[in-house]
Amino acid sequence: MCLAIPVRIEALIDAERALADIGGVRKEINIALVDDLSVGDYVILHVGYALNKLDPEEAARTLALFEELGQLQEAYDEAQAGEGGA
Repeated sequence: MCLAIPVRIEALIDAERALADIGGVRKEINIALVDDLSVGDYVILHVGYALNKLDPEEAARTLALFEELGQLQEAYDEAQAGEGGA
């Protein structure tokens, strides 16, 4: 399964590349498919390519859902580990 995620543009390198914040990690991404980007904009990132701009509020909601999913996965993993030790 492939997943596209919201990321924040941290710096513009040139017309086709930018640095993005991906969960606290800065990574170079390709922005050639998206026009008029500025530092601070959010984009949908898929396999290293920015696909389109994203409203900051929508990005925040989506990132919060990903965080919630991560917490659910951690709780599940802990429950599974507890069952194995019984």
